[in-house]
Amino acid sequence: MSKSAKGIYLAFITALISGFSIFLNKYAVGIISPPLYFTAIKNAVVAVLILIVVLNGKKLSSLKTLSRRDLLLLISVGVIGGSIPFYLFFTGLSQVSSVNAAIIQKMMIVWVALLAGPVLKEKLTRIQFSAVAILFLSNFVIGGFKGFTFSTGELMIFASTLFWAVEYMLAKKVLKNVDPDVVVLFRMGIGSILLLGATFFTSSAKNVKLDSQSLFWFTLSVGLLFGYVISWYRALKFTKATTVVSILVASTLVTNVLSAIFVTKTITPEIAVQTLLIIAGSALFYTASKREKTSLAEY
Repeated sequence: MSKSAKGIYLAFITALISGFSIFLNKYAVGIISPPLYFTAIKNAVVAVLILIVVLNGKKLSSLKTLSRRDLLLLISVGVIGGSIPFYLFFTGLSQVSSVNAAIIQKMMIVWVALLAGPVLKEKLTRIQFSAVAILFLSNFVIGGFKGFTFSTGELMIFASTLFWAVEYMLAKKVLKNVDPDVVVLFRMGIGSILLLGATFFTSSAKNVKLDSQSLFWFTLSVGLLFGYVISWYRALKFTKATTVVSILVASTLVTNVLSAIFVTKTITPEIAVQTLLIIAGSALFYTASKREKTSLAEY
């Protein structure tokens, strides 16, 4: 299996995890509050798990050979991607529906496509641009979506997607020389330290009560986040950022199907239409990317 194919395979795994995560975390943030406390502790636990993986693989020694530029990029990934957007996203998620949250988050494909050109030199062909447009529009063909209200919660989720889009540009650059698990360690480690610091200097954790139900949702959220970051950064290392983020749009379908089964209890024609659009957009983008590589090889 080629590196690009491996990246695409991992991106689909990430999309599946993300779809479940957005749906389930909507309930988790409603049970474990406040969101800052929930996010900080969850990220810290994931950081510890990643540290165990890194130590077991003896990957920390690679830091000795890194350039100052790569170290600065790693720190930037931790600050820009591992702290602020997590707080914004989960605070916003506690205030809006999972459907709206999924749509706003998957708008990231637009921001990544715009940034990847000048930052990563990833140029989109006309066909790829059309595929991005189809994937973007597919997010709006869903049941249960009643439009945006531009509430504080929605704006917070929107801001978090911008932070993550910038982070992915930085991560893509540093992944050229650094193992994905080390990148994840910096992202979750630095991010959780900052989030824990914010929690410490606020009164947010004073009224927290953990019972068996809260512990269940917390453990589930930790597992989903761990699986997400492990698969996502490997996918990002092996293939183009625009390709990975395009595939991630498929997670919206997972979230909407779960909402239809467990919330609205109705499978609407909109879900079928959205499924076709996502499949068409993903297939179009993948085919265009494959043709682009073939042309470059022949050249």
